[in-house]
Amino acid sequence: MFGIDIHKLTEQFTFHAAEPMLFNSGLFLFLFTGFYGVYLLLSKQERPRLIFVILFSVYFYYKSSGFYFLLLLGSIVIDFFLAQWIGNSKKHWKRLSLLVVSLMANLGMLGYYKYANLIHQMFSAIAEITYKPLDIFLPVGISFFTFQSLSYTIDIYRKKLQPLKNFIDYAFFVSFFPQLVAGPIVRAADFLPQIHRPVFLSKEMFGRAVFLICSGLFKKAVISDYISLNFVDRIFDSPTLYTGLENLFGVYGYALQIYCDFSGYSDMAIGIALLLGFRFSANFNSPYRSKNITEFWRRWHISLSTWLKDYLYISLGGNRKGKIRTNINLMLTMLLGGLWHGASLKFVFWGGLHGMALMTHKFLSEMKFSITFSPIARKIGTVASILFTFHFVCFCWIFFRARSMEISWQILGQISQNFKPELSFDFLIGYKAVVLLMIVGYTLHFLPEKVDLAAQHQITKAPLLAKAALVTIVILIVVQVKSAGIQPFIYFQF
Repeated sequence: MFGIDIHKLTEQFTFHAAEPMLFNSGLFLFLFTGFYGVYLLLSKQERPRLIFVILFSVYFYYKSSGFYFLLLLGSIVIDFFLAQWIGNSKKHWKRLSLLVVSLMANLGMLGYYKYANLIHQMFSAIAEITYKPLDIFLPVGISFFTFQSLSYTIDIYRKKLQPLKNFIDYAFFVSFFPQLVAGPIVRAADFLPQIHRPVFLSKEMFGRAVFLICSGLFKKAVISDYISLNFVDRIFDSPTLYTGLENLFGVYGYALQIYCDFSGYSDMAIGIALLLGFRFSANFNSPYRSKNITEFWRRWHISLSTWLKDYLYISLGGNRKGKIRTNINLMLTMLLGGLWHGASLKFVFWGGLHGMALMTHKFLSEMKFSITFSPIARKIGTVASILFTFHFVCFCWIFFRARSMEISWQILGQISQNFKPELSFDFLIGYKAVVLLMIVGYTLHFLPEKVDLAAQHQITKAPLLAKAALVTIVILIVVQVKSAGIQPFIYFQF
């Protein structure tokens, strides 16, 4: 009567390309519950605990990318020993040569799996031959763990860090599963000192973890997934079938979708790490409240933007070699930042738009104005700046999301030439659930920071039973809203 199908059971624990391991899946909740129990039992046994987390992390990555977990292990082994040799070498040329080997190993691996088809397509176009895509699987999170590993070897080359002597410590740092497949990109200088600290989870840490996990799950599985499946995907698949009004709201919807999707993952990753006693820096800080494009990049995907600044922009010379060179460095950084997001020229174009905007803002901010504005005028100017920056970012998202440049121009054409505002009431009635969730999403985003902190404080001081009730309620909402299978995180493809 209670027979168990062993085959179906084992199938749940093996890799399936269509069903990668996700934080918002029932399987992860089941596995993490068991993992966390063992983790707490090993809390006072440092070495067994570290090894246990490494093994779980490798399995987690296997469930995300199959046997490509060997790439992760290979990257860990190569950079661990290269870093030791760099740190122990006295001659500059030898240190530089070893760093180049690390760069070639990591970027070569990233280049093959992520950009081989793009290069092949461009070569085919130049040679005027038929393009046939190579059958290459993109391992989940490869852009994240290669950048994380590279930051370690570069910091050792720059003598900002001493190389680790224990392989287990380094394997723990790179493979730590909360941030492994979609960030945030954790720096060795921030993470390594935490490895050997006793496992400690204060009431404040636990309360913040519950808040972040619940808010991240709500943003991803309720807001992002619902508006994506029921509205945004339809608009970007066939923009000419919809009015300009619908296309415009589709763009607003995607701006909210990608924010809730990615920041939702980051929130859950930070919350899960907190449950394990580790602190990560924030990866998002209400980016659509930015007053200019420079501020936007200080608030959006903070771990990537700071990585590009510290390891690419500064390496190119930063702002130390004159205005012309500074602008060139800015543009190169954003073009390569765009290319990091995907093997397509549309991402390069998206990065170029942001590069031009950063150069323009830098030029304007260096100009001296002697005009004095009244307090009211300054407030109006602030609101106008936020609205302008938000709409510029939304304009750029069109090229980021659309499958091709042709679809991007179709969306812009519909918005500019076929708007049909007289259908606004019909639109609101026809998409009332989508509009409601967009209002909820943007309202939560633009709430003052003190409201966010007050909510965290209330959850922190609430009894354990209330916290459990909150988690249960969020899960029930997710189950009720879900209209299709579990949706992968957008940044899994990057």
